Amino acid sequence: MTRIVDSPFLVLIVAFFVQSVTAYLGDVLRRTVKPVGTQARADLDTVLTATLTLFALIIGFSFSMAVSRYDLRKNQEEAEANAIGTEFLRADLLPAEGAENTRKLLRGYIDQRVAFYSSGAVTPGVVKPETGKAQSELWSSVVQATKGQPTPIAALVLSGMNDIINAEGYTQAAWWNRIPLAAWALMGIMAVVCNMLLGYRERRTNALVLTVLPMIASIAFFLISDIDSPYGGVVRLVPYNLIAVSASMRQ
Repeated sequence: MTRIVDSPFLVLIVAFFVQSVTAYLGDVLRRTVKPVGTQARADLDTVLTATLTLFALIIGFSFSMAVSRYDLRKNQEEAEANAIGTEFLRADLLPAEGAENTRKLLRGYIDQRVAFYSSGAVTPGVVKPETGKAQSELWSSVVQATKGQPTPIAALVLSGMNDIINAEGYTQAAWWNRIPLAAWALMGIMAVVCNMLLGYRERRTNALVLTVLPMIASIAFFLISDIDSPYGGVVRLVPYNLIAVSASMRQ
């Protein structure tokens, strides 16, 4: 089941709704249960300031985590493109029949990798069967072409194919490496507490004041979720390197 944090727009809506409700709940408590006295207001201001500061630090930390994971996915896409392009050139070292078969399989494989980045259809902990099948065919093609030829050239070609398989594994790991749910839970709890304190300390009901913080925090949650999620949203990872290598392989 797709997690909520993989739908940035849903995160935006849910976060804004929950925070707005808690802010108005704090305002209701102030008006109906126990109004804030002059002496207690100064202490409450101190608590609210400290809580908002901690909330901002947690959001900044989570944003940094999301950006680092996005950069990792970009680096792995570049590594995959380099590995496939290098092996395509090394295929010239194989016998004519084996070289042509390997190049044909590599063209099909790189199309699969471009589709992988474009669709974002990845289930955590699961590797697509077609990916494993394509890798098996690629490995078998170079093994058959180099069988009985234990030369440095054969080792070089086999090493290049191993790099392709390893690069795909590192990419899968990078896509599964997400911001922990515990961090999302902590941000959610802090958001609820901050908005309730904000509503409780108000001298009078002010819709604008009670809406600004939920809106700003919800936009921050949306951006973090969008950058962290490789599955959808506004910020998408386009496989420019793989597309460029694919085009060069067909020239």
